[in-house]
Amino acid sequence: MIRCPECSAEIDVDEDEVEEGEILSCPECESELEVSQIHPVHLNIISDDDDDDEEDEEEEVAENGDLPEKKEEDDDEEEDEE
Repeated sequence: MIRCPECSAEIDVDEDEVEEGEILSCPECESELEVSQIHPVHLNIISDDDDDDEEDEEEEVAENGDLPEKKEEDDDEEEDEE
């Protein structure tokens, strides 16, 4: 039996039939997992967190009304006006 590295749930996979590089999905936490090694089988979490974190930051900015600093663009605009 293989365990999910994210939530430790058991993943029902025949360890003799998985191949290195194969993508599996955890039935509990729905994480995508890549088989990085066989004999013994080792799984790595495929990280989509970077995209989610950026989206979360953008939502926070929109909610808070904070604007990220764009110093280079502002400097260019000031030079054009002169």
